[in-house]
Amino acid sequence: MNWASSEAVDLLAFLVPGFAAAAVFYSLTSHPAPRAFDRVIHALIFTIIGKIVWDALFSESKPWEFAQTVTITVALAFVFVWISNNDVAYWLLRRLRFTRETSHPSEWYSAFSRHGDCYIVLHLSGRRRLYGWPEEWPGHPERGHFRIAEAEWLEGDRRMPATGVSRILVPAKDVEMVEFLKMETAGEPKE
Repeated sequence: MNWASSEAVDLLAFLVPGFAAAAVFYSLTSHPAPRAFDRVIHALIFTIIGKIVWDALFSESKPWEFAQTVTITVALAFVFVWISNNDVAYWLLRRLRFTRETSHPSEWYSAFSRHGDCYIVLHLSGRRRLYGWPEEWPGHPERGHFRIAEAEWLEGDRRMPATGVSRILVPAKDVEMVEFLKMETAGEPKE
């Protein structure tokens, strides 16, 4: 039994850099955290990549190898976060016609990511419509809230500014449809 517990501790110590990197990745991207088994696989992948980079940079072993491996692996996680959040890998693969997918977890998230410079119109339940600048939006259409600045209620052709209101928080579950409008240029009237 001592052998089994010793091996388990060694395995966990080996995977610590990968678990730290995976924690960073899933904390800073919109991807949902995977199940326990998948977390171990991701930790293993991050650890192996960290070890490869470590071996490439430092050929000889040093006393601080464990701490440095964790640091390098977590730094690599930040690189993967940037690549994932900016759709870098899939952008290249789309250009090469290997896929039409994005790195984002859903079409919803992808649409907001690609149209981050647009005003939006939220079509709410009860035929209400809200126009404004989306400062924040939920990662998924079923949960979370929109934080809308410069809000105006739309009724037919009329716009009614939400006077005295700095921001409006709208539950995503109340939104039936989202329109993305082009950024207005100086002197151009709002649609």
